[in-house]
Amino acid sequence: MNPPRRIVIVDDHRIFRAGLRAELGGSVDVIGEASTVDEAADLIRQVLPEVVLLDVHMPGGTGGGGAEVVKRCRDVLEKVKFLALSVSDEASDVVSVIRAGARGYVTKTIGTEELLAAVETVAEGDAVFSPRLAGFVLDAFGASGLVDNVRDEELDRLSAREVEVMRLIARGYTYREIASELFISIKTVETHVSKVLRKLQLSSRHELTRWAEQRRIV
Repeated sequence: MNPPRRIVIVDDHRIFRAGLRAELGGSVDVIGEASTVDEAADLIRQVLPEVVLLDVHMPGGTGGGGAEVVKRCRDVLEKVKFLALSVSDEASDVVSVIRAGARGYVTKTIGTEELLAAVETVAEGDAVFSPRLAGFVLDAFGASGLVDNVRDEELDRLSAREVEVMRLIARGYTYREIASELFISIKTVETHVSKVLRKLQLSSRHELTRWAEQRRIV
C-alpha cells in the first residue's frame, strides 16, 4: 500500500484549513499550512510537499495571490505540484494560476472523494479541472498540450532570436557554439542571454535551463 500523499494547505482562512484537514482525514499527510503568500512560498520550499492545495486570493507578497506563490516556487515545480482550490470560478483567476504553473483548478464545492482523486491526479503529473473550468483553459491555451505547451506571458516577452538562444542554452551549448550555430558574434550571444535572464527574472544559466525544461521547449 502506498503512503498517503504529502500535502500543504495554503488558505488565509484558518477555519477552512482546519475543516479541510479534518475532512481529508488520514487519506493524505498534511505536513504544513500557510495563510499568506510569503509564508506559503517559504514553507513549500522548505518541506517540498507532493501537492499544494492553493487558494487563489490571499494576502501578502506583491498582490499576486496564489499565482505569485506558484511563481516563487517555479524552481521546485518538478517535485511540487499545485492544485488551486478556490471559491472563484472566474476565467481570469483560472487562467492566471494555470499560466503560473499550477497543474489543476477546482472549486471549493468539490466533494471529498473528488478532491482526493484530484490530488492523486496532479501528484502523478496530470492536469485536472472542474468541468466548467476546463473550458476556460481550453479557450486560453488551446486543446493541444493543455498545460504543458502553454505559451505563457513570460515566453511572449522574448523575441524569436531570444527564444532560439534560450533553447540552445538550455540544451547545453556554449556561447561559442551558439554563435556558430546562429551565425552571430559571441558578444551578441551574451547580449541576448542577458536580455532573456532579465525578461524572465532569472539569475543564472542553470535557472534558465530549468525554466525551459519545465515548459518542454528545450
